[in-house]
Amino acid sequence: MANTVAELVFIPVPGVGHIMSSIEMAKVLVNHDQRLSITVLLIHPPYSAFALTTYIKSLPKKAIERISFIELPKDETPPMFDPKALVTSFYEFINSHSKHVRNVVADMISRPDSNPVVGFVLDILSTGMIDVANEFNVPSYVFFTSNAAFLGFNLYIESLVLQNQDVFKLSNSDGEMLIPTFVKPVPTKVFPELYQTQEGLDFLMHSVRKLREAKGIMVNTFLELETHAVNTLSSHSSFPPVYPVGPILNLDGIAGKDKDSDVIRWLDDQPPSSVVFLCFGSMGCFEEVQVKEIAYALEQSGYRFVWSLRRPPPSFKVLPGDYEDPGVVLPDSFLERTKGTGKVIGWAPQVSLLAHKAVGGFVSHCGWNSILESLWFGVPTATWPMYAEQQMNAFEMVVELGLAVEIKLDYKNNVFNPGDDVAIVKAKEVESGIRRVMENNELREKVKEMSKMSRAAVTEGGSSFSSIGCLVRDFISNTI
Repeated sequence: MANTVAELVFIPVPGVGHIMSSIEMAKVLVNHDQRLSITVLLIHPPYSAFALTTYIKSLPKKAIERISFIELPKDETPPMFDPKALVTSFYEFINSHSKHVRNVVADMISRPDSNPVVGFVLDILSTGMIDVANEFNVPSYVFFTSNAAFLGFNLYIESLVLQNQDVFKLSNSDGEMLIPTFVKPVPTKVFPELYQTQEGLDFLMHSVRKLREAKGIMVNTFLELETHAVNTLSSHSSFPPVYPVGPILNLDGIAGKDKDSDVIRWLDDQPPSSVVFLCFGSMGCFEEVQVKEIAYALEQSGYRFVWSLRRPPPSFKVLPGDYEDPGVVLPDSFLERTKGTGKVIGWAPQVSLLAHKAVGGFVSHCGWNSILESLWFGVPTATWPMYAEQQMNAFEMVVELGLAVEIKLDYKNNVFNPGDDVAIVKAKEVESGIRRVMENNELREKVKEMSKMSRAAVTEGGSSFSSIGCLVRDFISNTI
């Protein structure tokens, strides 16, 4: 049995955060047990400037030993996406690759020297592939790239629908709800916008039903961060086992080319914890009127800053880009006035900046990867969520766990429909958040303690390390 090599098939959805998290998860698994090898099936993004192969080629060769990549064929005609039903359209687009997955797996199994395929590892948006796994009598596992509390929220909403509760009415009310994976009552205003539509509710019901078909759920979190949520999920007898495996992070950039960049050199000259870093994720951008409010806030706060300012895309089909001259959307002479104290950049090497000793605060969109990175490096966050489940992430960090300060909890920016009206957050509110995240020493100490716990969780003997060990034993048992 010790010589057995078991093969896992990973099928991440083609989104920047999803793919990076999946590959990092794959690396953790193969490094944990020499008997595992992994094949990652890559689906080409339907629309995007993100080149999958660029990221894959950037991985150190040693780190991807026993991990191989297969790019699935790309359809000649681009898929038709319904802007009013984007999640459903995207889910169907992923499922349209089932025939390619079936062919690849059949080929893997038919080779005389092949290792037994012991599991499919899927994303919440690729759970349709469970049906393909079942055709081969292979169990499926889901890698849930968000947090345990939000996973519990999905189960709770499903239970309300099954009890014939009017979830629309509840979601659109201005109240609070007691959700088992949260200790504090959760205001409905932080519920994801998607779940306030019929399409979103239908998707939630379908995805939770598919989750129940999995043999296990891996969650990118750790017990010490979400003790209550993890314990609550573990007590669900009708739900698959939950494995907290995080934090799963891509930390490779810190020691690489980023250290020679202009912004890192500038940070090298700044005092420790003196710089606030503003970054809103791969899809985060603002219209000119909001950009100016942020600029006024930074100037009035007097803090040194690095601001990743992205240009809104012309449509949902592409990601935000960089400005050739950011001065066109900033207040007159802003760049000249802040020349010595701030840097306005385009795309940011986020991990390298959070790792830098000069960075003392982080204004973030609260994507779960970003939250885990900021905790890993002990940098306190000021929350400015934008889309998906980010409002719930912000609520969990500020209210539930006391690990962040609020600029906004319920801000919603429809990145898939850039023309939508969006509320403007005024400079005074932004400035207040910047001051609080930079000046709250009690918060800083609390975040530094959680940083130590996050690092301990993934080292030998740590909670996530042990959880991964249980998961690997389950994978290997599938060969018997």
